[in-house]
Amino acid sequence: MTDETTDSTEPAVDPVPDPEPAAPPRRLGLLLSVAAVVLVVDVVTKVLAVKMLTPGQPVSIIGDTVTWTLVRNSGAAFSMATSYTWVLTLIASSVVLGIIWMSRRLVSPWWAVGLGMILGGALGNLVDRFFRAPGHLQGHVVDFLSIGWWPVFNVADPAVVGGAILLVGLSVFGFDFDTVGRRRAEEPRREPDAGDEA
Repeated sequence: MTDETTDSTEPAVDPVPDPEPAAPPRRLGLLLSVAAVVLVVDVVTKVLAVKMLTPGQPVSIIGDTVTWTLVRNSGAAFSMATSYTWVLTLIASSVVLGIIWMSRRLVSPWWAVGLGMILGGALGNLVDRFFRAPGHLQGHVVDFLSIGWWPVFNVADPAVVGGAILLVGLSVFGFDFDTVGRRRAEEPRREPDAGDEA
């Protein structure tokens, strides 16, 4: 009788590939939350300023240095470019659309905060541009806080400027809006050694 030998060699099994790293979470919710807070605070404070303050009659907070001063501003942040109301409205609208476009790839939480500040401030002033006198696209923005020699401003103005400063700082220090953490420098190319050719 012939003994049958059993082949104990097991079939080769392909190694299980490592799972792909999970995509970083989008930060749209954070962006919208920051924008909503800025927008609500801006709109509410403007409504209160119009209701409680009289144009041309400053109300002292700290002497004559810090006052509540109701002003209707046809210009940009801090009363700049007062003769280009409709142009500023179109620019602000473009900024809003640009932020919405960027939010599709937004993963950096700090960029979300900065963009949210700008979005909320831009929307706050756009509400005035569209719904306050003298008319659509040319409405005057309500400003109500005066500090020293600085032009009278509202909540939206420092939000926009502060958000822009934050984004510039993030860019300078290597933080991109579509990555988590700092940007990695590209590794230098390795030049072949003389021994590599042997």
